[in-house]
Amino acid sequence: MGTSIVVTSGKGGVGKTTTTASLSLALVQAGKTVCAVDLDVGLRNLDSCLGLSDRIIYDMTDVLSGKVALSQALIEHPNYHDQLFLLAASQNDSQEVLDVRKIQAIIGELKQQYDFVLLDCPAGIETGFKAAVYVADSAIIVTTPELAAVSDADRVVGLLEKMKLSYGIHLVINRVRLQMIENGKAMDIQSIVNRLSVPLIGVIIDDDDVIATSNHGQSVLQEDIENPAAVGYRNLAHRILGEKIPLNEIDEHRLSSKKQNFWQRMFHHVN
Repeated sequence: MGTSIVVTSGKGGVGKTTTTASLSLALVQAGKTVCAVDLDVGLRNLDSCLGLSDRIIYDMTDVLSGKVALSQALIEHPNYHDQLFLLAASQNDSQEVLDVRKIQAIIGELKQQYDFVLLDCPAGIETGFKAAVYVADSAIIVTTPELAAVSDADRVVGLLEKMKLSYGIHLVINRVRLQMIENGKAMDIQSIVNRLSVPLIGVIIDDDDVIATSNHGQSVLQEDIENPAAVGYRNLAHRILGEKIPLNEIDEHRLSSKKQNFWQRMFHHVN
């Protein structure tokens, strides 16, 4: 059986969907099979991030209603034959169509076919969130170094802890701007970890290429292997696979000695 991981945040706009898409690609590049499932009904974006928007014929709602079989709704990524698939969300329905028991059956079937099933959870804590969390084995909380985002993530952590997920909850800090943290203008890594009390599994450095590639249905993992965000996503995937990779996502040879020392101290405390 594969593992289902819900990627959630509480607050919208923190890069949850981009994280789901990038992690899917990173796991595939690590040799695993992945099915990415968009549960953000009415506001789907996962298909855009994966460059699959023009390939959608059927979606989750079609499967839930019995209109088509699950296999008919799965979209294979053309660059990752037999490795990466998408089950898209409906663009025209509301979250009320998400029948938890039917979704549980769908995710159970997908777990028999793929190593990982990644669930892109809608923002907030309403129906879509509850459905996604209910069928997940583990959760990744995505936040940015902003007080509002961390506060919302804290609320979600409390809800997830009640679910007693099989493989627990982990934290990804996204869109980290080195200069802002060094200047004290954004929350630092350690403060966020202390506030949420969730194991840190990934740090994604903010980079313009993430947005630029996403706008073209691509990913930094496909375009630039040395991109700092791509390094962060690959490290995240390998940590999920059990590899012991230090939490130092900084490409240190590009930093001054002063900045190197700052970030070495920062990640030393987190580790």
